[in-house]
Amino acid sequence: MKKVGLVMRKIQFAEAQGPRVFAERLKQIGQEVGVEIVFISPERHVSEYDWLPGYEHEKGDLVNYDVVLDKIYAEKIDHVIYTVSGFTYLKMFIKNSVLFPHSFPDPALTGYEMMKPFYQIVDKAVVSTEFLKRELDRNFGVTDVKVIPIGFNDNLADKHFDPLQIVDNRVLWIGRDEENRRPDLVLEYARRNPDKEVFMVFGGERYRESMKKYQISDNVKLKFALTQDEIFVLMNTAKVYWSCSKFDTFAMPLTEALAMGKIVVKPEHPCYDHISSQHAFAGNEKNWFELVNMAVAAPKKFSLENRLYAYERFSSKVMKQGYKEFFEDWIK
Repeated sequence: MKKVGLVMRKIQFAEAQGPRVFAERLKQIGQEVGVEIVFISPERHVSEYDWLPGYEHEKGDLVNYDVVLDKIYAEKIDHVIYTVSGFTYLKMFIKNSVLFPHSFPDPALTGYEMMKPFYQIVDKAVVSTEFLKRELDRNFGVTDVKVIPIGFNDNLADKHFDPLQIVDNRVLWIGRDEENRRPDLVLEYARRNPDKEVFMVFGGERYRESMKKYQISDNVKLKFALTQDEIFVLMNTAKVYWSCSKFDTFAMPLTEALAMGKIVVKPEHPCYDHISSQHAFAGNEKNWFELVNMAVAAPKKFSLENRLYAYERFSSKVMKQGYKEFFEDWIK
């Protein structure tokens, strides 16, 4: 089998959230189409808390080029997918390097100015939305861009879909304790709406400690590092899924929520334009609380329209076909 390196941060491989789920899914797809995905990450300069001084992302990436290259060469790899902008300069050493961005230099993100210089050298990318394809062209002149959505797990969406288990006043939020994700808004919503049951799911155990700084009302239930199976079980019981992040490159939980027939409340930022089904409602800080309450009060317990839309646009079959075509073209 042809080897392809997947370069991500060590902590991304370690946590039960988007990047790790994407990596596992890509590895499985690779096996099915004859490509071995090899996980590669830096070993040094890694903190469990990515906001600590001295552990800035790009700074950490740059000092780890030697470690990453040693691993690539040891595996005799000449095709690499990297997910972090700080590794853009891998192209200087590995001709066949392609960016799959888990982040993007958008003004909505803290530190976006730091990311910009790394994108100047990008010449080929795989992205998960048409929005990112347009932005790469508009901001950096990158036109060799393939759009492949991150598929949800069809088997789990089939296995756990049961409208009889929906709790009418349950709102679900999935994210990280980071300013960009706005967990503070969710906690404030819960304080103002004590009749609602609000579940907040965090991708890593490290957030169990960081969430202690907040005053958390009794109607909030915190969950940490759930498996995909556990997430789909919980997702099935919620009536409303709410995302209030400032920016996302794909927003995997939103597509999973659509697949599970949730009524969705999302940000109005254009990076979420692909989440555009019949019962997906866009808002902002001024009206989110009202939108969530309206969604909870809706006579529909679930949205079959959202579910069908997700299966058509974001299923694992769609993702597999996209990467099959990409690998056939890229690896010749």
